[in-house]
Amino acid sequence: MRVGLYFGSYNPVHIGHMAIANFFVEYVDFDQLWFVVSPHNPHKSKENLLNDYDRLEMMHIAVGNDHRFRVSDIEFRLPRPSYTIDTLTYLSEKYPDHHFSIIMGSDNLKNFHKWKNYESILEYYGIIVYPRPGFSQELAADFPSIKIVQAPQMEISSTFIREAIRSGKNISHFLPHGVWEYIDKMGFYKD
Repeated sequence: MRVGLYFGSYNPVHIGHMAIANFFVEYVDFDQLWFVVSPHNPHKSKENLLNDYDRLEMMHIAVGNDHRFRVSDIEFRLPRPSYTIDTLTYLSEKYPDHHFSIIMGSDNLKNFHKWKNYESILEYYGIIVYPRPGFSQELAADFPSIKIVQAPQMEISSTFIREAIRSGKNISHFLPHGVWEYIDKMGFYKD
């Protein structure tokens, strides 16, 4: 089985994440896409990060019953900080019949050389990159084994969502059905 792994903090998950995921399962040769909810990216600030359970719950709400997607909490059960190579190694051992590829936005290429054992990731796993606004092809030139796909570009971010909620904006159409209601009910991102 060919599985695309879409890592993220999903703080919160928004329609941009879901649109990219939908693109990958329909236009790239994947049997399934797994949203890997990360406890804390070692290369990002932990400020404003909701707890693991609530981000995982929002991801489950967003995916619903769509069989093309799976939500994974694997990184919650691995040693922290969580590194992609450790997650990939664990998944490859647990699912030897699966071929895993990483899906990532082009903004991650800028610091990819800082990832733990990035050379092993390049050698043993597929990396498929979708362009983000302002993407320069020069970044990809350093990593010839990375595949760039021309997915639709989405100028929406979880930071934008959090700031809009903090400002009292109704951004319900920027979130998957049910996620806005969960955020509102729980009072997330308001202070």
